[in-house]
Amino acid sequence: MAGTNASGQLGEATDLRRRPLIVTEDEALLDDLLRLCAAAGSAPEVAHGTLAGSSGWEGAPLVLVGDDCARRLAGVPRRQGVLLIGRDLDDPGIWRRGIEMGAECVLFLPDAETWLVDRIADVTEGAGDQAVTVGVIGGRGGAGASTLACALAVSAARAGQRTMLIDGDPLGGGLDVLLGGESAPGLRWPAFAESQGRVAAGALEESLPELHSLRLLSWDRGSVVAVPAPAVRSVLAAARRRGGAVVVDLPRRVDNAAAEVLAQLDMALLVVPAELRSVAAAHRVASCVRMVLRDLRVVVRGPTGDGLADEEIARLLDLPLAGELPPESGLLAALESGEPPGTSERGPLARFCADFWARALPGGGVA
Repeated sequence: MAGTNASGQLGEATDLRRRPLIVTEDEALLDDLLRLCAAAGSAPEVAHGTLAGSSGWEGAPLVLVGDDCARRLAGVPRRQGVLLIGRDLDDPGIWRRGIEMGAECVLFLPDAETWLVDRIADVTEGAGDQAVTVGVIGGRGGAGASTLACALAVSAARAGQRTMLIDGDPLGGGLDVLLGGESAPGLRWPAFAESQGRVAAGALEESLPELHSLRLLSWDRGSVVAVPAPAVRSVLAAARRRGGAVVVDLPRRVDNAAAEVLAQLDMALLVVPAELRSVAAAHRVASCVRMVLRDLRVVVRGPTGDGLADEEIARLLDLPLAGELPPESGLLAALESGEPPGTSERGPLARFCADFWARALPGGGVA
């Protein structure tokens, strides 16, 4: 059976303009397809064996055709997004009928239920390009990873990118504090602890606190400090499907939940203060991260100490250099006054973020 939508608190994210079309006279099959559409958060249009009275063969984003109607649709205009649904794996004729009607593929229930739910949800949500997903992790405690993660998210949102900032470190003190949103309404991580299957991307976005033009998934002040790895996987996959930019503040330990996050990242930035002890600590962190994520880059946080230049630190860690972060005067005072990191567009932190997104995001990213 296909997975259920994550967390009943999310509700459904149905866009009626993206309704799939079901064509079948098989009542049992229709019941199954309606059930799968409901699991995907979709309200389909049903044409009971004929296209007459429907919104049209060409207008639906996805067409689910029961094998009982395949022959009568053999002469309809060819289009993309037509799926032929059958039940009998031993019927070789269904492949010929699929070719005759121009089906994109042939599916068999119940085997393909999970795949079909995902496909229906994609068209319902209008899924396009996946988000550029970046993790930030400290080479040692207090390296400034959370500050950089917040600044990257603020920078992307300020430039008009759809942005989600995810607090992946339950013991890190809370990104909502850095953004001044401790009391902002919306769901936090514990609300997703029981999530199963596919989380509706639109509903996830709408359920989270909105701060500084971005969506934030953080921890609350309760006793829950862990979310099961499958729930983490579902939530992050939903965040990525919304497109734009997703930034994750990573913990320095790689447990099952963190490994699920690392597996979905495009890249991660390892923040390393320019001192020898930090390089030694960062080497251990990098060894763990690179077991899951191949694209790990180092960000050297100045001022340079122990005679180590940023290129030398990257060489010692055997990592590509993403850039250097010089000290930013007034940053601590700005944080204490409620200004999020990266707010000062002329500061070195904001400049680093703008340069990073210009390389990472399609079309140049941040202006």
